This record gives sequence, C-alpha cells and structure tokens, in this order.
Amino acid sequence: MSQGLVGSLSSHIGNISFLRAIILQNNSFHGTIPQELGRLRRLEFLQIRNNSLVGPIPKNLSSNLVVLNLIGNSLSGAVPPELGYLYKLVALGLAENNLSGPIPPSFGNLTSVLDISLRSCGLNGEISKSLAQLGQLRVLQLGGNNLIGNIPFGLFNISTITLLGVAVNRIEGSIPSTIGITLPNLRSLFMGQNQLSGRVPISLSNASFLQELVMPINLFTGPMPSFEKLSRLQHFAAADNSIEDDISFISSLTNCTNLQLVDLALNPISGTILDTFANLSSQIFYMQISGTRVHGKIPSGIGNLVGPTFLGLSDNNLEGPVPVGIGKLTNLRRLYLGGNRFTNEIPSSFGNLSLLTNLYLDRNNFSGIVPHSLGNCINLLNLDLSTNNLSGPVPREIMSLSSISISLDLSYNALTGSIPSEVTRRSANAWSISKHKCNFLEGNQQLCGGSLEYLNLPPCTASKSSGINISTLLKILIPTATVAAFLCIIIVILHKRRTSKKNVSSLPSFNGHQFLRLSYADLLKATNGFSGTNLIGVGRFGFVYKGILDDGHTLVVVKVLNLVVKGASKSFMAEYNTLRGIRHRNLLKILSVCESIDFQGNDFKALVYEFKANGSLEKYMEQEGHQNEEIKNLNLIQRLNIAIDIAQALEYLHCGTDLTIVHGDLKPSNILLDHDMTACVGDFGLAKIISNILPPQESSSTIVIKGTIGYVPPV
Repeated sequence: MSQGLVGSLSSHIGNISFLRAIILQNNSFHGTIPQELGRLRRLEFLQIRNNSLVGPIPKNLSSNLVVLNLIGNSLSGAVPPELGYLYKLVALGLAENNLSGPIPPSFGNLTSVLDISLRSCGLNGEISKSLAQLGQLRVLQLGGNNLIGNIPFGLFNISTITLLGVAVNRIEGSIPSTIGITLPNLRSLFMGQNQLSGRVPISLSNASFLQELVMPINLFTGPMPSFEKLSRLQHFAAADNSIEDDISFISSLTNCTNLQLVDLALNPISGTILDTFANLSSQIFYMQISGTRVHGKIPSGIGNLVGPTFLGLSDNNLEGPVPVGIGKLTNLRRLYLGGNRFTNEIPSSFGNLSLLTNLYLDRNNFSGIVPHSLGNCINLLNLDLSTNNLSGPVPREIMSLSSISISLDLSYNALTGSIPSEVTRRSANAWSISKHKCNFLEGNQQLCGGSLEYLNLPPCTASKSSGINISTLLKILIPTATVAAFLCIIIVILHKRRTSKKNVSSLPSFNGHQFLRLSYADLLKATNGFSGTNLIGVGRFGFVYKGILDDGHTLVVVKVLNLVVKGASKSFMAEYNTLRGIRHRNLLKILSVCESIDFQGNDFKALVYEFKANGSLEKYMEQEGHQNEEIKNLNLIQRLNIAIDIAQALEYLHCGTDLTIVHGDLKPSNILLDHDMTACVGDFGLAKIISNILPPQESSSTIVIKGTIGYVPPV
C-alpha cells in the first residue's frame, strides 16, 4: 500500500517462503523485480502498481498467483508466455509499461481470468485469437498500443464482457451486427482512433446496460441505432466518421437521463435539429455537432439544457436568429457558433454567460450593434465577431475587458467610431481589426503592439520612466530583501549539511519515476469535462482543474496549456524538462504528461500533479486580518515550517543535483500546502536550467526580470 516508500526490492524477499501477498502499490520503488520472487510458491497476490520498476517481467512466478498487477511502471521486454500458465489468475494488469511484442497466445489458457488490462504498454501485432477462450472475461483493455488486424470474432461471443477497450490502435474491419445481443452485459465500448469501418451495429440499441459508446476517428457509416432503451448511457462520441443519417435520430437520446457527453462533429449528418433537442439530459456538459450538413434553426428551448460547459454548433448550415434562451446556459465556458448563416442581432442575453472563456460568432450574417452586455463576460479570453454585418461603435465595456488576452477579432464588419480613450495601455497583439472597415484606433495613445498591417500601433516596449516612485519601490524591495535574506541563510545551512555527507545518491531519471499514462479522454473524464466547477485556477498559460482518476480515489491537479498563447508550449517544455529528472518532498510531484489531440483535432497538452488538500499559500496570506472559519491564520510555528520547506526546496534546486535550477517565479500562489501543511514549490513554467559542467565562458546569463508582473521573486 502507499507509504511513500523508496528504494529497490531486495532479492532476499525470495527467502520469505510463507509469504502470500506483496502489496506495494503507489510507492517509489525502482530497479528490477527480483527473479527470486519465483521461490515464493505460496504467493497469491503480487501488486506493485504505480512504482518506477524497470527491466523484464519475471518468468517464474508462482502458479498460485490470483492477482498480478504491475500497472504503471517502466517494465520492458516481451510479455513472458509463461504468464499464460498461471491458471488461477483472476486479474492481470500490465498496462502503462514499456513492453514490446505481441499478446502471447498462451493467454488463452487463463480460463479463470476476469480482468485483463494491457492498455498503453507498447504491444504490437494482431490480437491473439486465443483470448476468445476466456469464457469468464469481464474486462479487456487493449487501447493505446500498436495492434493491427481485426478484432477476433470470438471475443464478441463472451457474454460476460462489461468493458471492451481497443481505442488508439491500427485495428481495421467491422463490428459484428449482433454485438448488442451477444454482449448483453456490455457497459463500456471504446473503439476510437482506429480504422474500423462498416455500419454502426443497429443491435447496440438492445445493449440496455451500455454507459459509454466511444468510437471517434474511424470509418463507420450510418444510419445510427435508436438509443431509446439505453437509459444508462453517459458518453456518446462518434466524431470524425462517415456517418450519414438524419439528425433526428438524436431525439432518441432524450430517454438517456444520465447523458453527459455527445460528440457527432465532422460527420455528413443532415436534416434539421428538432425541438426535442431541448429535452436532452440536464446533465450534459459537452455537446458538439460541428462540421456537419445540419440546417435550419436552433430550437428556441435550448435554454432547457442548463448544464453544458461546451456547446459546439460551428460550420453547419444553421440559420435564422440565435434564440434568446441560449443566455440561460449559464454554465457555458466555450460557445462555438461560427461558420453558419445566423441573422439578426446578437442576443443581449449572451451577457448572462459570465463564465464564458471562448465565444466564436464569426462567419455569419449577424447585424446591428455589438451588445454592451458582452462586457459582463468577465472571463473571456477569446472573442471572435469577425466576418459579419455588425455596425456602430464597439462598446467600451468590451474593449475594457482585461481578460481578453488571447484573441479579439472584430475584422470584416461595418463598425465605426474609435477605441475609448479610457482603455489603458496594453498589448494589442491578440487583436485583429480590419483597417478598411473601422477607425478604432484614432486618438487613443494608450494602445500598443499588434499587426502593423491592420492596426499600425507603436510596438510595446518598456518605457524609460516606469512610473513607480521611490516610496512604492521601497515598499516592494524591503520585504522582498528581508525574505530573500532569511531564505538564503537557511539555504546556506542546508547546503553545508548536505555537502558534509560523503555519499550523495543520485536520483533516478524521470523515466524511473512513478508515472501515469493518461489520455485526453482520461483527463476529460477526470475533470468532468474540464467543468468550471472543477476549475481552481487560471494562469498566464492555461487553466488548472481539480480531478479524480478512474480508480475513484486518486485526486489530481490538471494544468491544461492554452496553446494559442505565445510561450505556452515553451512553458510546457520548461516545466517538463525541469521536473523530469528531480524529486524532493518539497517539490510538487508531477504524475503525468499528456501531449495529444482533443476530440476536435486540436493539439492538447497538459501536466498532471499531485493534489494538495490545503491549496496555495496565497489564500492564507490574503486572509490575514480577516475572519474565516475555513481558513485560519497561520501561527508562528506553521510559518517557520513553511519557510523551511521552501528553503529546502530551493536548496535542492540550486545545489542538490548536477544542475542548478532557477525557479524564476517563486510566489505565494506557487507554494502548495498538503493536508499536514507541508509546503511544496510548484509551477516551473519559467524555470531555467543552468549546467554546472560547462566552463564559465559557455554559460549564459540574463538581467531580464521575469515572473509575475508586480511581484519580483527574491531568488
């Protein structure tokens, strides 16, 4: 069990001859699995999940094994055929390793097995037909490998199967038309990102226990089955296929009262959206029907959906006015209506969508003025109103939104007037305003940057006079210098203590760390579709969400990079390169790196960290002088311990490895506190690695101040 244990597994463990269970999951063991485990003939449970073990899987394990769980390590080599002769095995987990070769045909001998997890472990070749002999199998996970060929037909006759996962492989062929009858207990079917073809089996309408039907990025054709009997369905994703059907089939989803996700984008679906669309589950958080042939109007009752955080209806043939009721979808974060034929004015009710971060209304026929109420959308990062027939001035409420930091596109309209002079001097790099359509810019000397072709603004450069007087400067520097001096004293003491030791063990590389392999779909599910209720922070380069993994108890923090922001990818690589080779109790532990594409085909990058129960130090500092029963003021001992924790982290970064690592943005919001108030330093997006091996003339230095504006880190 998880105890924060480190080190290697001793070969002497093979001498404990009466040992029946080894349960060491969720620790930091490294090195190889001792072959001496083969001496433990009474061993029934071997669970070393989520560690940092390397090397091959032992071939001589006890024939009495009931559970073999090695998921989430860095084991390599072929899967031993000898595992197929562990006749008592009930659960086999080898997922998330670096294995190679095919699935051994000997696995067909595991007639007692209920659960096989081989996802994301480097397997190749065809799926062994011998797996069809596993008459009691309930869960088979083969996703995220390099498997080819067809799915063995016999697998679809194992009536006990509840989960079948083959997503993200190179599997081809079709799905048997009888799947909904021969797999009556099926709950989850994951087939996305393969080369599967043929019709979507109509018999799936009989799979009354089905909860997840995920089949995007394939070659499936239509029509779609009815979903009237699938009352348990939660996730339905069929984007990027060749499904030709009338959109009216979506009406059968109204009986799916637990429905949370619907994605039908990039299919040649046609027809009009019926009013019954508004009767879909109020639990839906993600709805995507973009890039189809759907036409007609958006149902007026769309506001009844209530729940969506993402609504994508772009690049269709929708027309008419956008219903005022869309303003009732107050949970919306992202709304995509671009590339249609919408007319009339933009509804002022959009101003009710205060949580919106992305609003795309481009390439339509909207007319009238830009509604002032959009100024209420104080979280907007992207606003695209381009290529419409909008007229009149741009409301100062919109131009003054400080949140719009990625893109503001008002080009190709008939707008008039000028940008209000109250708009403070800030970068216009994200702005696109057609100079042929409007004059926003005349008389406003407060703007800078952006496109020379369209904006003709002066570059954003640091002025010679910063506007900070001596008094203000002293208020910043004196406390900063005091904290810096205090931390430096502690760092020197700790460094002397460290260098006094004769033997300093080097830490394992990033590949040796406990590392979870998580896909975009995993993170989407863990964060409830990147729901606003899970949003716990917004930074310069992205958003931070709280999530819970599939195991139901592992809490994580997911930092999703906003790749449109300049420097986000560089920040991603800086954080990855910094954390991949270091480990310390006072550094926020990275659990996974996800570099993939989302369900819309966009690049997706995210970093996954440990969840810290008490949040950031910043909220405790902001609470000073106020009363809050949930957040108590820190006492002197807690303050001292936190300072020591931070100093230990910095001493390790500066002196504890062969590299000197400069954090570059040390501040209270980047200090996270565990349940016992242990402090960890996080957010290495601006970190710089300096080699101690290079001669002085090859080193580089900089005097550019980086970090958070208004806060200069002391180290």
